[in-house]
Amino acid sequence: MKIAFDYQIFAQQSYGGISRYYKNLAAQFLQLEQNILIFAGLHRNNYLSALPKDIVHGYKLSRYPPKTAILFQRANHYLTNYQMRLWRPEIIHETYYSNFTPQSNNVPRIVTAHDIIHELFYEGLDKSNMITQRKINAFNRADHIISVSHNTKKDLTEFFGISSEKISVIHLGSIDHTSIINQYNSFTKYSRPFLLYVGPRAGYKNFLGFLKAVSQSQKLMSEFDIVTFGGGHLLSEELIKIKSFGFKDGQVKQIGGNDSVLISLYQEAVAFIYPSLYEGFGIPPLEAMACRCPVISSNTSSMPEVIGDAGEYFDPKESESIKVAIEKVVFSQSRIKDLKTKGIERLKMFSWENCAKETFEIYKNAVG
Repeated sequence: MKIAFDYQIFAQQSYGGISRYYKNLAAQFLQLEQNILIFAGLHRNNYLSALPKDIVHGYKLSRYPPKTAILFQRANHYLTNYQMRLWRPEIIHETYYSNFTPQSNNVPRIVTAHDIIHELFYEGLDKSNMITQRKINAFNRADHIISVSHNTKKDLTEFFGISSEKISVIHLGSIDHTSIINQYNSFTKYSRPFLLYVGPRAGYKNFLGFLKAVSQSQKLMSEFDIVTFGGGHLLSEELIKIKSFGFKDGQVKQIGGNDSVLISLYQEAVAFIYPSLYEGFGIPPLEAMACRCPVISSNTSSMPEVIGDAGEYFDPKESESIKVAIEKVVFSQSRIKDLKTKGIERLKMFSWENCAKETFEIYKNAVG
């Protein structure tokens, strides 16, 4: 089958979970001996370099010049439309929600919905809002929608009024834990054990809620540092909050780096904390499981669906609940061992091979 991915997400993300999703799908489609092409245009994505050059039609830029994003979006739109018309795909998988969409007559389209974070935490369900309207347009023109979790499917039906028959749930894949074991290379050795947080920290991610809960436990404050990976340097307002919570200088550290650094941190951490108020799926808990790092997570949205019995849960809006859950794990070697074992078992439910095979079945049904 001739499968086309459009340029959208690769123009937006240098790194990121959504573009990694499409890169992993493309790699699996090659294993399934399918004819996959990514019409990436003038992109800035770093994951595409891991794929064979002959399936990526595009040119990588280090960045777009200031105030030229719309110009490049239009250029990509016309360039990839021209290339697609010449190639004549049998299915188009739109990689994001743009007004500049592939124009290919009578070719079925698939859209993957990852979450409705924008509607829940920023603008609300205002159908006149530009981002929400783009989503609605994408969902309307799609022949079928893939949802990454049952929770996201429920959100789509409730917030957008989409028929449940138009939506199929396909879980994302995760890292093969057997390949992780051989990658251990200690990034750094800390004088004190630490709790690990990964990713952006603002708003619904609830990073400060996590710190506040830790600050209310004398035992946690005296025995643990906090390491946050990615998300940019700690902002001045974050540093003010950290000081007001009573953390010592340097007790909360921000670290950046590549996947090797992240793997090392997962493996060295006493536990991984996931305090988010909402996630459409949530890859970091699976990454932690693959690295044999105990998962302590919010009990909201898709988290229980993904983590199952391989995590300790808390109410992310209640400091006492967060504190108790963390203490229950980190001061119990038996619970730590139990969560590590259950994490490895849980990972077996999530593979990119299965994700690609189930996605390909959606394609076949759409093509007819």
